[in-house]
Amino acid sequence: MSIPILVFSLLLVLTSLLLGVMVLLHKGRGGGMSDLFGGGMSTSMGGASMAERRLDRMTVIVGVVWTASIVALGLLYRVS
Repeated sequence: MSIPILVFSLLLVLTSLLLGVMVLLHKGRGGGMSDLFGGGMSTSMGGASMAERRLDRMTVIVGVVWTASIVALGLLYRVS
């Protein structure tokens, strides 16, 4: 196994775990996994708070890195 494949494989595993945790942290809108952590008990009178917007942005960034690592691994495996 080459070094770039190992690096992107580790990056994929780490971003997969992080993405799963970040998705579970999001506020539930109609029930689901976030209700297990008490997300369904509170109601929001206004828009999204600053922390929710930051979590949204971070989730998108981690998702883009996750997708890029999958594409990079596919290209690396095709070349080798």
